[in-house]
Amino acid sequence: MAFYCYILRCADGMYYCGHTESLEKRISEHQTGLIKGFTSRKLPVKLLWSEKFPTRVEALEAERRIKGWSRAKKEALIRGDRAAIQRLAKKDCDSPENTLRYASSHSLSRYSGQKEGEISLGSSEGQSESPLIILVRPQLGANIGKAARAMLNFGLTEMRLVAPRDGWPNPDAGPAASGADIVLENAQVFDTLEEAIADCAHVYATTVRRRDLVKPVVTPEEAAREIITAQGRTAILFGPERSGLETDDVAVARKIITVPINPEFGSLNLAQAVILVAYEWSKHQTLASPTERELDPPAPQSELDGLIAHLDAMLEPTGYFFPPDRVPTTKRTLRSVLTKPSWNANEVRTLRGVLSALQNPRPK
Repeated sequence: MAFYCYILRCADGMYYCGHTESLEKRISEHQTGLIKGFTSRKLPVKLLWSEKFPTRVEALEAERRIKGWSRAKKEALIRGDRAAIQRLAKKDCDSPENTLRYASSHSLSRYSGQKEGEISLGSSEGQSESPLIILVRPQLGANIGKAARAMLNFGLTEMRLVAPRDGWPNPDAGPAASGADIVLENAQVFDTLEEAIADCAHVYATTVRRRDLVKPVVTPEEAAREIITAQGRTAILFGPERSGLETDDVAVARKIITVPINPEFGSLNLAQAVILVAYEWSKHQTLASPTERELDPPAPQSELDGLIAHLDAMLEPTGYFFPPDRVPTTKRTLRSVLTKPSWNANEVRTLRGVLSALQNPRPK
């Protein structure tokens, strides 16, 4: 099975980067607005670039890196201008080797028919770089693994650890991550919080406790909306399992993320806190959702009338319709009960089969 990383151009000139295992299907879903979120509000969209990868992890890593590129570098990738990509990589202090890893020219614009120089020159970026998840003085390796699992479920891959209590790597993290190895393998360790956030322009601290600090407070949903439009790196801080972030940790943040919670039991474990924030961010991305199955239409009225008549005929000899003066009301109530669910034709036939079986049971 192959996996793809791709870039779309939206109607307003903004770029969108994603990954998928079925390129043609995913692009069709973007173009018809079936994928709700960023692209569905900016139709029509057009595929400008795609590249095939042997594993989902590699495609996801390509998406993550390209999302953080400048507009000029994305346009150089779309044109297949390797020299420009390398020049811009040096300017952005990115590794030319890592940049060129996703810049092979053989897969350029295979589906779009885009010609060189046909790039929109709008000034907005399509997406910001995905946020960093920073665990400050985490205690148990298993909890770090569970946090990594929560991150990867919702498309986040960059974890930073500040002074983990039991050191790093931790043998308990892998089993708890349940396959989120890419997050653990790429996790970076820092001695201090200041070092961990040095390259970040936006820092959020997560806490449910009252702090004697005057800072803006936002929900995970509000923070996600800010992050997707932010320029520069964003970090989200999570504190130790036992006590959460200390006041000095919160002090370095620009804003506080908190959630409405039961005042009698305001305790979230580390992975729960991470998943709340990661989920809200993922709602603005194009992660896979369970396939939506179209429901069958309601059965024609004649079939529903046949079901009701069948049941009436079975109930009549049992004395169910009693007393006589209540028969019309009872039948109307019974009809209302049977018409509420909007049975489809197959469901009506199934119910008729049930009634037939009760009316004429097979010999045992």
